[in-house]
Amino acid sequence: MYISRIEKSTERWDELINYSKNCSWIVGKHLASLMEKNAFTEWESVFAAVLEDKIVGFCTFMKTDYYPENRYSPWISSIFVDEAYRGCRISEKMIKTVIAYAKEQGFSKVYIPSDIIGLYEKYGFEIIDKLQNYSGDIDNIFAKEI
Repeated sequence: MYISRIEKSTERWDELINYSKNCSWIVGKHLASLMEKNAFTEWESVFAAVLEDKIVGFCTFMKTDYYPENRYSPWISSIFVDEAYRGCRISEKMIKTVIAYAKEQGFSKVYIPSDIIGLYEKYGFEIIDKLQNYSGDIDNIFAKEI
């Protein structure tokens, strides 16, 4: 299994668009839309987890996220692992890969938004805030010095 940064010029771009469109999480359709528009600027990126030549998860690294009040950046966001592969530490591997990329880009801290408690803390993240997203839900904001 490996994690790959996917760019429009890479062979898995269209495959990841199709995978995200058809995944079980509604955020996948949003990611597919961003990819179809090639909406990633500067250092923003999308990453895919690939196992046995098949995409089994994705995440993004973005300037902004799903919040009217975006007071943090950069975001490791839209973290998804296919249900059949959960429990295999794939999200951890994606996060570590994105953190390495963030360091290359000169960042010293990263943020993850989530309503999940107990997962990101295992990877050294701490809850630093709560923000209301565009849907009106309240998400925890996790941060980690890198």
